[in-house]
Amino acid sequence: MASLRDLRRRIKSIKSTQQITKAMKAVSAAKMRKAQDSVLSARPYSKRIKGVLGRVAVASSGVSHPLLAVREPKKIAYIIMTADRGLCGGFNGNVIRSATQEIKKVTTDLNLITVGRKSRDFFQRRGFKIAKQYVGLGEDIKYGTARDIASFVIEKYSAEEYDEVYLIYSQFINVLIQRPVLHKILPAEPPVEEKGEGEAQKVDYIFEPSAEAVLSELLPRYIENAIFQGLLETKAGFYSSQMTAMDNATKNASDIIDQLTMTLNRARQAQITKEISEIVGGAAALE
Repeated sequence: MASLRDLRRRIKSIKSTQQITKAMKAVSAAKMRKAQDSVLSARPYSKRIKGVLGRVAVASSGVSHPLLAVREPKKIAYIIMTADRGLCGGFNGNVIRSATQEIKKVTTDLNLITVGRKSRDFFQRRGFKIAKQYVGLGEDIKYGTARDIASFVIEKYSAEEYDEVYLIYSQFINVLIQRPVLHKILPAEPPVEEKGEGEAQKVDYIFEPSAEAVLSELLPRYIENAIFQGLLETKAGFYSSQMTAMDNATKNASDIIDQLTMTLNRARQAQITKEISEIVGGAAALE
């Protein structure tokens, strides 16, 4: 059995760790609320731009555009989004695992665009080709970051250096659930517009200045928004996972402290009993 001094040191050490996890939980909770508000506020715009693109694509079905060109997938790129830091349970691991499963299916040329230090380090250590990396994005996600990533993949796709581009990130469902998703962003696949009740099957649109000009402006915005939404979902999911992980760590620390305290009390009781027995034995020997 460990000595009383060792037990007291362990209890003190675990209490210090518990204070850290409790503070990290509070910080994560505050940042999670802000990130959650951001992702929920961005979803209506994302849904709206998909609907607009779906209507325009249907109305201009005969119009061609470089971002709509479908080619044989000989060169595939994946944009993999994780956090820069850990201490968030299985959040990063779930995204990396999902990306690894998709990558194993690829038998052609493969390129990776990593967002977050965890994904970069994981794939870099395993010798994968990383075309571009984004780390240290900070607490506030900027739309300029999404525009930069979108410009890079659009340029590569237009130059036929990539034939398909996929986005892998963790979708924020709620505080306890974050689900890895795979989203194909190039070639752009305009969503099918859902027809409301009583809506006509076909609507004629007048494009100004032209259908090609509208698509040329709308398609890059659609891709930028998809990437920006992925960044927001990742940030909200990370803080939710970290808050949950730190809450579990704090509770586990309490359980360990209780167990060690019980062990300490038993050891002290045994020591006191031993000392009393020695005193009684010594007194009896003097009689």
